[in-house]
Amino acid sequence: MVACKATYGRLMSASHLQITMTVQEYIQTKLEELKQPTGLKKPDNTDELVERIFKALMSKKFRKYSANEDLQKNVRNAIKINVDKNEPINVTFLHGAYKLWRLEEAPETDWAELFSLMYYSNWVKPVCEIYEPGVWFDFFVDDYIINRLDNIPMSDIQTYLYSYQSLIDFLKPYQPSNLNMTITTVGGQFPSEEAFDKSLHANLEKQTAVTPGGLPELTDEQRAMVELNTKPTDEQLKDPKWREKVFHLHNAYMATKAEPGYHKGRPEKIMAFTQPLPSGTTISVGTTKDSIMKFWIGVGALKPKNDSYRQVILSPAQIDKSSFAAEAVQITGLAGRNFKEIRVLKS
Repeated sequence: MVACKATYGRLMSASHLQITMTVQEYIQTKLEELKQPTGLKKPDNTDELVERIFKALMSKKFRKYSANEDLQKNVRNAIKINVDKNEPINVTFLHGAYKLWRLEEAPETDWAELFSLMYYSNWVKPVCEIYEPGVWFDFFVDDYIINRLDNIPMSDIQTYLYSYQSLIDFLKPYQPSNLNMTITTVGGQFPSEEAFDKSLHANLEKQTAVTPGGLPELTDEQRAMVELNTKPTDEQLKDPKWREKVFHLHNAYMATKAEPGYHKGRPEKIMAFTQPLPSGTTISVGTTKDSIMKFWIGVGALKPKNDSYRQVILSPAQIDKSSFAAEAVQITGLAGRNFKEIRVLKS
């Protein structure tokens, strides 16, 4: 990104857009709003409490896609289990632990991660207000597999996880005191990295045995996903089936990921993701009010709207097609090279 010449300056087009605040003022205002209570009253009985929590989590203000009957039943059941135990409502969010290597922001987090964290905080805020044990928002992240699947160095993955934890720590003072956000790695569910690899190899063999021809046939969407995320080696590019082999490994990993029993088959956990998954078992909440793009493969930006801004997450293709200015920002406590300025889309 090109640094903006005017520190904390307003957009040159602000006059005709009638925007009366700088981007820094906007971001700071949105952070402060996280602290403001919603004024909700606590329910009088357990049944009402369960229903109110259910309605908050399934709110169409945040949910981007419909929820089938089984998902609704599972969510309501999970809420009841936690309420009966007087424990935090457990929302487990599936997350890729990396920043897309194609982005200049990689390997660290950027505004996309911060905006999504703010969005998820607002999503569960009503639950925290009416239910004293609050919410445990657990990011269940892929780690070891990213190196093996996409050829991303483990050092980059560790850098990403460190910067993501730093964002969670930064946001804590703005969140309800009974909201606890954590990072749990898939690799951490295995006794060692060797044990993870042993499981992955075994599941790859099983996957090969039941796949006609040994490798899957890819749809255009699956092929595009592999090409976007993978940083292919020269050796891979010599193989016309390298995309199928990557996706085949991905399928085997899904079995390895489920093996420890951390997230699947756990009735007390409410699963969440940005978009619908084939299993139909997750609440699909997107990443901001206006975006469903996965925050780890996109970058955060602001879009002028009326007299303010909207938080959006841009894909690599959208970045290439968009025209934007870079506005300088300095938020106290918000460290990292990707938080010194932000893209502001031009109208």
